[in-house]
Amino acid sequence: MRGPLEALDRAAGLGIDTLVRAHHSRRLRRAGRGAQLDPPGDGIWAAGDPPPREGCKLEILIDGAEALPRISEALDQARTEINIAAWAITPDFGLDRDEGARRLRDHLAELAERVDVRVLLWAGAPMPVFSPRRSQVRRTRDELMQGSKVQCALDSRERPMHCHHEKLVIVDGKVAFVGGIDLTSLGGDRFDSGDHPARGKIGWHDASSRLEGPAVADVAEHFTARWHEVTGERLAPTPPPPAAGEHEVQVIRTVPEKIYDFLPQGDFRILESYQRALRSARSLVYLENQFLWAPQVVEILLDKLRNPPSDGFRVVIVLPAKPNNGADDTRGQLAQLAEADAGAGRFLAATLQSRTGRLSGPLYVHAKIAVVDDRWLTIGSANLNEHSLFNDSEMNVACRDPALARETRLRLWSEHLEMPVAAVAGDPAEIVDHFWKPIAREQLERREHGEPATHRLLELRGVSRRSAALLGPLQGFVVDG
Repeated sequence: MRGPLEALDRAAGLGIDTLVRAHHSRRLRRAGRGAQLDPPGDGIWAAGDPPPREGCKLEILIDGAEALPRISEALDQARTEINIAAWAITPDFGLDRDEGARRLRDHLAELAERVDVRVLLWAGAPMPVFSPRRSQVRRTRDELMQGSKVQCALDSRERPMHCHHEKLVIVDGKVAFVGGIDLTSLGGDRFDSGDHPARGKIGWHDASSRLEGPAVADVAEHFTARWHEVTGERLAPTPPPPAAGEHEVQVIRTVPEKIYDFLPQGDFRILESYQRALRSARSLVYLENQFLWAPQVVEILLDKLRNPPSDGFRVVIVLPAKPNNGADDTRGQLAQLAEADAGAGRFLAATLQSRTGRLSGPLYVHAKIAVVDDRWLTIGSANLNEHSLFNDSEMNVACRDPALARETRLRLWSEHLEMPVAAVAGDPAEIVDHFWKPIAREQLERREHGEPATHRLLELRGVSRRSAALLGPLQGFVVDG
């Protein structure tokens, strides 16, 4: 009976995938955004505004111990204004962890004595089914504002069961941080270093970026538009900063339709950008993400694995072992990808664990990074699921720069493989075959035999059942309206 039941289960699951895809197609075409769902093959940049900006400087900041002090440093250098957009904030959170560390609420209060400090938070879940709840966010607002000049507004303009998921810090309209790191300890402490020692609680792998140059004005314009709709205050436009580097950067976002007056048709260019880049892939797709639900992304990867564009083509995906929701769906998509690979060895899904010696612990992969062919990369707040690509507000930056893309990949591979950068700088296919796959598989076998971990990397296998693996997209379909 197992064979027929599995076949029926798979057919049901794939049918739900088809249903969800058709729903999103109708929805975006009604909104006049059909081209963002299925972009033409006319280049790697997303169409429309804002366009890619030359003269930018983009730094990739890996893990909280690198990113959070850089944010703290930029805040302290503010001269006129600080604007923060966040999914959630913990007032007692520390951007630094040295002798001079301050609570975030105290830090912002000190700054607000000399510059304008604005914090725009998602208002929280309207129903007490997930965190943060609206009562929690109201308490956060009150703590940030009490006895200080900090301005804090709560944005409740969300689609049902969705949120504002951006993680933005903009200083003086000249520097912007765009990434996946929340300034909160909700669910786990974001301050973790690249060696991810076992620390008795969940570790946290994440990333952000520091942006200078003309594209900062695009980040600032998005914040000021949201701030105006929520508070009624119209902030002065941010003039584009002068050239600061040699990177070409495009700001891309997800904004659902019918949420804001300033963007009634919505914007789905993160989805568009991913599709353009993945379709162009010839040698390597490297993804780090919290989820892998989106059938629009998986379909491209399936086609690449079934019809590899080169002998050395590889797909490596790093995900959390236990995402906070949608775990079965992600594992179901991995099963499809492994099946499409058909034993060719072009595909690997892996997760990470914190480790000190032979002591290991959980490590949550929260980063949202993609590198394609060592020439294009994106980083931001968007997960590869229905929420981030269609329903939550999100912001990423995309950059077409071979040097930065390769440098970022090598830094990440050095961290995850526990090897010097020089040791992982060879041909990507050879590094995947000779290091990634053997290490990940060995560590999975050790875990299955009850033996202690000797490495941070761990193979992540898919599951065969498909209908039970589609709760994430099905939920997105039900609440989309």
